[in-house]
Amino acid sequence: MTRYTTIVSLFAFATTAIVLQTSPGLAFSSEAQQMCTGDAMRLCSSEIPDISRIRACMVRNKAQVSPGCRAVMHREHAAARKREAAAQ
Repeated sequence: MTRYTTIVSLFAFATTAIVLQTSPGLAFSSEAQQMCTGDAMRLCSSEIPDISRIRACMVRNKAQVSPGCRAVMHREHAAARKREAAAQ
């Protein structure tokens, strides 16, 4: 792997990890990072580094994400809704 490819890959992974961890509506786990990083880069790379735009892009393109990412997004969204309901 060339130095440029390594740098780009690390930047892409770090950006996606930060986005997925800091998105309030989609506070993804490390499992979600693993399952969704490729999808985020494929579908939403033009939105980087704007966190809210990446989040909106992932939600908007949910039908196009991989089955594993979609399952994790659904599971974690349901868990977030339960936490919100319990807090009220």
